[in-house]
Amino acid sequence: MPAFALKTIAFLIAFFLAAAELAPGAEARQSAFDTRASHAVILDYETGAILFSKNGDEPMPPASMSKLMTALMVFEALEDGRLTMDDELPVSETAWRRGGAASGSSTMFLELNSRASVRDLLQGIIVQSGNDACIVVAEALGGTEENFSLMMTQRARELGLESANFANSTGWPHPEHRISAHDLARLAQIIVRDYPQYYGFYAQPVFTYNGIRQFNRNPRIGSMQGADGLKTGRTSEAGFGVTAAALRDGQRRIIVFNGMVTERARADEAERLMRAAFTEFELINLVEAGGEAGQADVYLGRTPTVSLRATESLSFGVHRRDRDGSRAEIVYQGPLRAPIAQGDVVARLEVTTPDGRQFSVPLEAAADVPRKGMFGRAGDGLVRLIRGG
Repeated sequence: MPAFALKTIAFLIAFFLAAAELAPGAEARQSAFDTRASHAVILDYETGAILFSKNGDEPMPPASMSKLMTALMVFEALEDGRLTMDDELPVSETAWRRGGAASGSSTMFLELNSRASVRDLLQGIIVQSGNDACIVVAEALGGTEENFSLMMTQRARELGLESANFANSTGWPHPEHRISAHDLARLAQIIVRDYPQYYGFYAQPVFTYNGIRQFNRNPRIGSMQGADGLKTGRTSEAGFGVTAAALRDGQRRIIVFNGMVTERARADEAERLMRAAFTEFELINLVEAGGEAGQADVYLGRTPTVSLRATESLSFGVHRRDRDGSRAEIVYQGPLRAPIAQGDVVARLEVTTPDGRQFSVPLEAAADVPRKGMFGRAGDGLVRLIRGG
């Protein structure tokens, strides 16, 4: 019996894939779309499908985009009653010294030994990117910022953000403070989906506190159609980056990128990537859960093949010029040996896109295939012997 069988499911995907078989280990061509950013992801909000990725699963320094997780921790505390919007939290010397104006970092300009409401602190974190505000809520929820950082990491992992490792609440440079662009996009998706009651803060253009007026750091808020969030970031290590979301004609896209060299370059690339997210990429719903994906050959079965159905849906995005460069195949050890029971997982549907992304779903037998009787098996064995199988 052959050790390995590879089938191309051309009938399913002929509308966008080349029909030629791809040998095991063959590589797809380079994507038609690229970005100057070192790390980038475009995500379809509704399905969670990645439309484009460049080093998207590689952990990177997120700078102030970390504050998405800090804010989410506050949202959760508000929802479970540990905090209220009107609670006033104390500004410690640590928060004032490390996050205040004297630190040279983004700040809300909180005063030492003062108190600030959770409502104001959230706006300080989201609109003004205040490091002092982050440390205040970290100390309120975690006792210390260090402990709060451990809580952030644990909660991120519980949410499935496996690349996340937070060393502080602000995004201040630290060799172990990392998260991937993909997980930042998923974090943004969670905030938009689960906390609409707070999401409006991300589109707020300006916030004044302590007599100081500061504008939203997001370069596309108010200047690009549908843009309504979320958070920029910048350190010397990370470069300039942004996690941004926009809604157009009922469709939402989320982009994340990092590593731009100037603020102007970040603003320009944000506009280019968001425009491309809506106009140059398409979502391919390849197969639905329970849908037929193809057939597999069967050895010693009462039927020579068995239909295969997907155990889960498979959707992914491609650039319009990358349709013919993507590859989808059914892979299984075969031919399959009877008997086969309906529901047995016997194969996988595997997809590779030109930008190197890979997707797969298990395939199960759609029907029982009983084993042939003794004489049928003997006949098959004789045929294989004559053919040298």
